[in-house]
Amino acid sequence: MRRKSTEGRFAERAVHGVDDAGVDETIVIWIERKQGALWAVGRAVNPQHRSTDEPRRDDYLFEGYELDDALDAANEALEDDLSVSERDGHPENLKPFTRGELLKPLERWFFGRR
Repeated sequence: MRRKSTEGRFAERAVHGVDDAGVDETIVIWIERKQGALWAVGRAVNPQHRSTDEPRRDDYLFEGYELDDALDAANEALEDDLSVSERDGHPENLKPFTRGELLKPLERWFFGRR
Protein backbone atom coordinates (compact mmCIF):
# COMPACT_ATOMS: atom_id res chain seq x y z
CA MET A 1 0.00 0.00 0.00
CA ARG A 2 1.32 3.44 -0.94
CA ARG A 3 1.81 5.82 1.90
CA LYS A 4 0.52 9.38 1.29
CA SER A 5 3.03 11.98 2.46
CA THR A 6 2.20 15.18 0.59
CA GLU A 7 0.33 16.98 3.37
CA GLY A 8 2.87 19.81 3.65
CA ARG A 9 2.78 20.58 -0.07
CA PHE A 10 1.25 23.94 -0.81
CA ALA A 11 1.56 23.86 -4.61
CA GLU A 12 2.48 21.29 -7.24
CA ARG A 13 2.96 21.02 -11.01
CA ALA A 14 3.41 17.90 -13.15
CA VAL A 15 5.33 18.07 -16.43
CA HIS A 16 4.90 15.20 -18.89
CA GLY A 17 7.51 14.21 -21.41
CA VAL A 18 9.86 11.45 -22.43
CA ASP A 19 13.19 10.30 -21.07
CA ASP A 20 16.39 9.73 -23.07
CA ALA A 21 15.10 6.32 -24.20
CA GLY A 22 11.80 7.75 -25.44
CA VAL A 23 9.78 6.33 -22.54
CA ASP A 24 7.01 8.48 -21.04
CA GLU A 25 7.95 10.23 -17.80
CA THR A 26 6.32 12.55 -15.32
CA ILE A 27 8.25 15.21 -13.43
CA VAL A 28 6.59 16.63 -10.33
CA ILE A 29 7.77 19.95 -8.91
CA TRP A 30 6.34 21.18 -5.62
CA ILE A 31 6.66 23.81 -2.92
CA GLU A 32 6.17 22.72 0.67
CA ARG A 33 6.43 24.16 4.14
CA LYS A 34 8.68 22.25 6.51
CA GLN A 35 9.12 22.45 10.26
CA GLY A 36 11.23 25.35 11.42
CA ALA A 37 9.55 27.80 9.02
CA LEU A 38 11.48 26.42 6.04
CA TRP A 39 10.22 26.58 2.51
CA ALA A 40 11.33 23.70 0.32
CA VAL A 41 11.15 23.05 -3.39
CA GLY A 42 11.22 19.47 -4.58
CA ARG A 43 11.47 17.80 -7.95
CA ALA A 44 10.88 14.09 -8.52
CA VAL A 45 10.98 12.07 -11.74
CA ASN A 46 8.30 9.38 -12.05
CA PRO A 47 7.22 9.50 -8.40
CA GLN A 48 4.24 7.28 -9.29
CA HIS A 49 6.68 4.35 -9.51
CA ARG A 50 7.91 4.78 -5.93
CA SER A 51 6.61 2.72 -3.03
CA THR A 52 5.99 5.88 -0.96
CA ASP A 53 5.22 9.54 -1.59
CA GLU A 54 7.91 10.46 0.94
CA PRO A 55 10.44 12.69 -0.85
CA ARG A 56 14.03 11.56 -1.01
CA ARG A 57 16.76 13.83 0.29
CA ASP A 58 18.10 14.39 -3.25
CA ASP A 59 14.64 15.43 -4.52
CA TYR A 60 15.06 18.82 -2.88
CA LEU A 61 16.33 21.68 -5.02
CA PHE A 62 15.94 24.41 -2.40
CA GLU A 63 15.38 24.87 1.32
CA GLY A 64 15.30 28.31 2.91
CA TYR A 65 13.33 30.89 4.83
CA GLU A 66 12.31 33.25 2.05
CA LEU A 67 9.14 32.55 0.10
CA ASP A 68 10.34 34.58 -2.88
CA ASP A 69 13.51 32.48 -3.10
CA ALA A 70 11.41 29.30 -3.06
CA LEU A 71 9.19 30.69 -5.82
CA ASP A 72 12.25 31.57 -7.91
CA ALA A 73 13.72 28.07 -7.48
CA ALA A 74 10.43 26.34 -8.28
CA ASN A 75 9.70 28.48 -11.34
CA GLU A 76 13.24 28.06 -12.71
CA ALA A 77 12.93 24.27 -12.42
CA LEU A 78 9.46 24.35 -13.98
CA GLU A 79 10.62 26.52 -16.88
CA ASP A 80 13.63 24.27 -17.52
CA ASP A 81 11.53 21.10 -17.55
CA LEU A 82 8.86 22.67 -19.75
CA SER A 83 11.54 23.76 -22.24
CA VAL A 84 12.99 20.26 -22.44
CA SER A 85 9.54 18.71 -22.78
CA GLU A 86 8.66 21.13 -25.57
CA ARG A 87 11.88 20.38 -27.46
CA ASP A 88 11.02 16.68 -27.16
CA GLY A 89 7.66 17.31 -28.82
CA HIS A 90 5.48 17.41 -25.69
CA PRO A 91 4.54 21.09 -25.23
CA GLU A 92 2.49 21.92 -22.15
CA ASN A 93 1.06 25.17 -20.88
CA LEU A 94 1.49 25.19 -17.09
CA LYS A 95 1.17 28.32 -15.02
CA PRO A 96 4.13 29.44 -12.92
CA PHE A 97 3.97 29.15 -9.15
CA THR A 98 2.66 32.35 -7.53
CA ARG A 99 2.83 33.91 -4.12
CA GLY A 100 -0.97 34.16 -4.01
CA GLU A 101 -1.56 30.43 -4.42
CA LEU A 102 0.75 29.75 -1.44
CA LEU A 103 -0.70 32.31 0.96
CA LYS A 104 -4.09 30.59 1.45
CA PRO A 105 -2.63 27.20 2.42
CA LEU A 106 0.00 29.00 4.53
CA GLU A 107 -2.74 30.77 6.44
CA ARG A 108 -4.64 27.50 6.98
CA TRP A 109 -1.41 25.81 8.10
CA PHE A 110 -0.41 28.69 10.38
CA PHE A 111 -3.77 28.91 12.10
CA GLY A 112 -4.23 25.14 12.24
CA ARG A 113 -7.26 25.03 9.95
CA ARG A 114 -7.18 22.08 7.57
